[in-house]
Amino acid sequence: MRQVDHFIVGDSPAPVRKHQIWNPSTGEVQAEVALGDAALLQQAVDAAKKVQPAWAATNPQKRARVMFEFKRLVEANKQELAELLSSEHGKVVEDAHGDVQRGLEVIEFACGIPQALKGEYTQGAGPGIDVYSMRQPLGIGAGITPFNFPAMIPMWMFGMAIAAGNAFILKPSERDPSVPVRLAELMLEAGAPEGLLQVVHGDKEMVDAILDHPDIPAISFVGSSDIAQYIYSCGAANAKRVQAFGGAKNHGIVMPDADLDQVVNDLAGAAFGSAGERCMALPVVVPVGEDTANRLREKLIPAINALRVGVSNDPDAHYGPVVTPEHKARVEGWIDTAEKEGAEVVIDGRGFSLQGHENGFFVGPTLLDRVTTDMDSYKEEIFGPVLQIVRAKDFEDAVRLPSEHQYGNGVAIFTRNGHAAREFASRVNVGMVGINVPIPVPVSYHSFGGWKRSGFGDIDQYGMEGLKFWTKAKKVTQRWPDGGGDGSNAFVIPTMG
Repeated sequence: MRQVDHFIVGDSPAPVRKHQIWNPSTGEVQAEVALGDAALLQQAVDAAKKVQPAWAATNPQKRARVMFEFKRLVEANKQELAELLSSEHGKVVEDAHGDVQRGLEVIEFACGIPQALKGEYTQGAGPGIDVYSMRQPLGIGAGITPFNFPAMIPMWMFGMAIAAGNAFILKPSERDPSVPVRLAELMLEAGAPEGLLQVVHGDKEMVDAILDHPDIPAISFVGSSDIAQYIYSCGAANAKRVQAFGGAKNHGIVMPDADLDQVVNDLAGAAFGSAGERCMALPVVVPVGEDTANRLREKLIPAINALRVGVSNDPDAHYGPVVTPEHKARVEGWIDTAEKEGAEVVIDGRGFSLQGHENGFFVGPTLLDRVTTDMDSYKEEIFGPVLQIVRAKDFEDAVRLPSEHQYGNGVAIFTRNGHAAREFASRVNVGMVGINVPIPVPVSYHSFGGWKRSGFGDIDQYGMEGLKFWTKAKKVTQRWPDGGGDGSNAFVIPTMG
């Protein structure tokens, strides 16, 4: 059986524990990954501490050249990465290409690190006094990443951290760890010194070791909200800088004037793409008014029934299996719960079986109507190919629903009315808003981050926010006295006078 090992400097010790890696399309175990402990993390930290000071002292232009070469190598190996990703995660290959591409966009931004690192300068802040600032790396950063984007989210994290002068230790999901290891191999091939980017595998034992390690000053996390809150609270208690992004329940508001054919097309991809295993999926659609709801439902049913579920390498499939048998059971359990709570199961994806792949972890596309805000299936994240219809009475109701939900990652509004769109974007209590854009993930030179239980910490991912997270600002106040010992040029704190 294929073995996935850590990517660290030196030999990895023989693993005491391992974790199975499934092939979600067949339901078979295809590999095993070694699970590390605090001692293995210490080995990675020791190597990072040796290499990081020289990397930080390397001028930003030379660091950017490594990022440019890494970008070229990822592009050259994109098909291999996408196929490897699909084989462990289950998302179709085309979707996996998107996973890699959205990570590459942040690497492209990191290639501009010389410009991004330029500080500020004020001449004459006081008599003969100048003030300037610079951003310096923290030392060793750590990233704890989820199963659903094993290429994109690691690149979101280590791209900015490494370009800014840090070493980086990545702890990817043990469910699909091969792509993160391959990315680290490509970074080394691109010219990064050995030990700059290392990958350690593990479960809660490794996470806690990272949280407790005194030589790791900053941690970035993406995963479920309960774990995000745990990581944020433990990391902060250990005086670490932490950004921790959690779950979501993104709403799509459909105004009466919206182009429903376009809305249905957008919903098919946003709700069911990647089997709904996206924190920026759109699993709740909120038509405004009963007439809008009825017209939307009428158009949704044939569109959802036309979706093709297939194995991950089926070029005609709209989406593939979910990641593990436990996750399949969890998603189907939420459909059971919704039905018991009184939701109408319009299209039922439970018990879906794909001919020739009966043991695969497939869940058919599911549509639930008459969902209300008191239902647990509405309150919690399902993270599967399930779309819920929650009917809003009016515009105010539509603003209230996502604003009052415990999650605040993303939201979208579909309308032709510019005033309604502007009002909604201004008032809704959610971190990322799409206007006729179903999945409003910002481009790489902006920043990604949700609100409420979708995000803990006050600095977002990538862009200039990411640069701020992975660096610390140093402010320098200087003067060069022109001589004289009579006290006439003694320093006085400058004032506005």
